Amino acid sequence: MTKPHNSATKPAALLLMGTHCPYCPGVLKSLQALLAAGDISELETRNIEENPEVARELGVRSVPWVRIGRFELEGLRSEKELRDWAIKAASDSDGSDWLNELLASGNISKSLQHIKSDPAMMDALLVLFADPDTQLNTQIAISAIMEELKDSTHLTAIVDQLGELTKHSDARIRGDACYYLALSGSPQASAYIRALLDDDDAGVREIAQESIE
Repeated sequence: MTKPHNSATKPAALLLMGTHCPYCPGVLKSLQALLAAGDISELETRNIEENPEVARELGVRSVPWVRIGRFELEGLRSEKELRDWAIKAASDSDGSDWLNELLASGNISKSLQHIKSDPAMMDALLVLFADPDTQLNTQIAISAIMEELKDSTHLTAIVDQLGELTKHSDARIRGDACYYLALSGSPQASAYIRALLDDDDAGVREIAQESIE
């Protein structure tokens, strides 16, 4: 483990690598450059062939694997990418960019794991959901996450936030918010859902009616 000077506010980094991994040396070199520049506070490297328990504990199945602050990154990453994530980790980013990357790649189980363990990730999920420009595969993954969270405290905790999104200018977002409110199973959701029975969009009205039924 190596530490530079004046690194108190910078995130720490962990690299899991393998002896026969062709991409690991390049990622290691990039992280060492970040360390030398003071973009990360410290760098720890572990070889998963020599320390398989570390990979099991973190649920890592392939390398290179990097954790910068709270962000976990898989595969080959350029120095610029790693520096960008270090900056986001240092600025206490809401995590929506990272969650978007996980969801866009279809990594729903890992996303769900982080959402359940970190309440702030639920806020990040809502940021993505409320953005009309969120790509289609991420939207589909968000819906899958919400269905997995049906009747959970994670959904009941955001009923009012979803209720606000039933007033969104985008009909798709209003309709999906209505559906997620129904999934919450919360009595508080009813008023928000009923208000959509008079929505301007026929599709939204249909979702509201189905949700009530």
